[in-house]
Amino acid sequence: MTAEHALDDRPLDPVRRAANKVPEVTVCFWIVKVLTTGTGETASDLLARVLGPVPAVGLGALGLVAALAVQFTLRRYVAWAYWTAVVMVSVFGTMAADVLHVGLGVPYAESTPAFLAVLAAVFVLWYASEGTLSIHTVRTRRREAFYWAAVLATFALGTAAGDLTATAGLGYLGSVVLFAAGICVPALAHRFGTLNAVTAFWTAYVVTRPLGASLADWMALGQARGGLGLGLSPVTFAWTAAIVGFVGYLAVPKRA
Repeated sequence: MTAEHALDDRPLDPVRRAANKVPEVTVCFWIVKVLTTGTGETASDLLARVLGPVPAVGLGALGLVAALAVQFTLRRYVAWAYWTAVVMVSVFGTMAADVLHVGLGVPYAESTPAFLAVLAAVFVLWYASEGTLSIHTVRTRRREAFYWAAVLATFALGTAAGDLTATAGLGYLGSVVLFAAGICVPALAHRFGTLNAVTAFWTAYVVTRPLGASLADWMALGQARGGLGLGLSPVTFAWTAAIVGFVGYLAVPKRA
């Protein structure tokens, strides 16, 4: 028995014990994950345009707190609650990256490694505390807190990285191609046994953020910025509808 398995099999405090709070990693998981990243990107920009930056950030923070509060009160994975929390993390993670760049003038070339350092710190603390970074053992509130801290850091990192490549000359479509190719790297490395499952998962999880955000930006923004010019509102609502459809599918009990 490995040390990780020994830790995962130890008795849990009955007050805090719960079923795993993270869904199984399937094709639908990755599709919805990419959709949430794009929705968060365009929804954040739309809220800032309609309400103004400060009220938008405040509303995003309240939405994130409310969604996580619901998620933490549940004792098992519930599709609508989990994915609502992911969407709100996406919206607020986008705002966090944008505040640093637009509000405080921090270049993406500096914020990207800063968010990477934050994510690394979360992983170090998580592993030091729990002995594993596996999403299949998120059964206590402490592990769930580490999990959502890592998710928030990945969204902020991915936002900054996507904007960095888009503004550095690749453009949004070029960034889509780059990150679409990039997400294949951990998948193939894991497939051929050169990367363990936990590292492959979190690497792919980070890359989905700039992939989805770049794709949504390319669809929404005007042709002068290299996009299709479909508009923030139509793209946000269309992607949100797609999320609702997929989450509804995931919420339906499947026959064994």
